[in-house]
Amino acid sequence: MKINIGNKVKVHYVGKLTDGTEFDNSKQREKPLEFIIGEGKMLTSFENTVRGMSVGETKTVNIEYSLAYGNVKPEAVVKVPREDFPKEFRFVIDEVIQGKTTKGVATKARILEVTTDKVTLDMNHPLAGKDLNFEIELLEIENSI
Repeated sequence: MKINIGNKVKVHYVGKLTDGTEFDNSKQREKPLEFIIGEGKMLTSFENTVRGMSVGETKTVNIEYSLAYGNVKPEAVVKVPREDFPKEFRFVIDEVIQGKTTKGVATKARILEVTTDKVTLDMNHPLAGKDLNFEIELLEIENSI
């Protein structure tokens, strides 16, 4: 069956960095990854690879950082007042925390440094600046909705 815009697909994948470090593996979860072709929720190169596959086929795709999560942006490293956190907040360097921007948008950030009055946060995507390698196995194609 040919994959078209609007088809729901199910895949298993293993994501690795150039040095071989595994950053994600759908086989370690109960369910495979499901997404709708053309919805724009997947990296374009990942989705285009799946579109050219048949059920049961496995392919590898290498996605350059500029086509994945882009460059690391220095302006995404910010210092915020420590008083913006609850008094009982436990700061752990390199821990990823969730919060909201000043505009109320939900976001994640990694704690880089904590001083008596400031907390330095890195709001870059954890995979920014990194080339990604995926081994993708197409499990199922559902008809268009």
